[in-house]
Amino acid sequence: MTRLERLINLTATLLEADRLLSTEELRRRVPGYPDEETAFHRAFERDKETLRDMGVPVEIELVDPLDPNSYGYRIPKEAYYLRDPGLAPDELAALRLADSAVRLEGARGVEALWKLGGATSEQELTPPMASLPGGEQLPALFTAVGERRTATFRYHGEDRTVDPFDLSFRKGHWYLGGRDHTSDERRTFRLDRLESDARLGPPGAFERPAGRPAAPALPWEWGDDETIDALLLVDATQAGPAVELVGSDAIRERRDDGSVLLAVSVTNRPAFRSFVLGFLEHAEVLAPADLRDDVVSWLRSMCRP
Repeated sequence: MTRLERLINLTATLLEADRLLSTEELRRRVPGYPDEETAFHRAFERDKETLRDMGVPVEIELVDPLDPNSYGYRIPKEAYYLRDPGLAPDELAALRLADSAVRLEGARGVEALWKLGGATSEQELTPPMASLPGGEQLPALFTAVGERRTATFRYHGEDRTVDPFDLSFRKGHWYLGGRDHTSDERRTFRLDRLESDARLGPPGAFERPAGRPAAPALPWEWGDDETIDALLLVDATQAGPAVELVGSDAIRERRDDGSVLLAVSVTNRPAFRSFVLGFLEHAEVLAPADLRDDVVSWLRSMCRP
């Protein structure tokens, strides 16, 4: 039996199973694996990763919550089979144009278009005009966002568990946004800085906040540094534009002279410094002291000959 036949059999077994299957059950049901235990596990791990690289959503979950080693596997039909959305010919043409213009590296877009009827062969697709970098973490985290699964991974030397709300691409990097369980706050994580694979929990594990945008709209929130709560005083001449930018929820005080005190959450200091500089002499960072000193030092460095 060839490895391709074994992969097909493994896919069919996981698709048709009505429950999670352990490695021992898969060993008995799927022909073509070595008899020796270590060799079997090596071959199974290679096959599992190959299927995931091909875009097959092989899921792993605990069969028994009381036994941390009781892993089971499955391929959900609803995640594997691509539903026919009933696209009209002009909609298929637009989809094909979008796929040929911008390509997500590592994505299986061609196969999806075949299923939708948007292309009959890879040769029909024109070379992309632009490519977005992908990454090994993207498929799993797209699944986590779409199915509301918690994601656990190593980041900056710590294990983090996150309720993922959104994935966004900005300035050449992918970011995951969501609620960090440790801090119980919204955090943004840059995917290329994850230090381990993301392990996903069961679907429907959390509810997304109502009305949350797809991604943070403010540049100083685009970072993975520790969150700093900055107090920014903007005088009367620029108070209106400042409030429009940061939102009325940021207002902490409206003063008699027309100035406004704003509370701004900062995870990207360079972006915050640029934001403050845009107001010239009409804005002043009041707190915390180290952020104020940082802004002052930055301004002085630009004034040096």
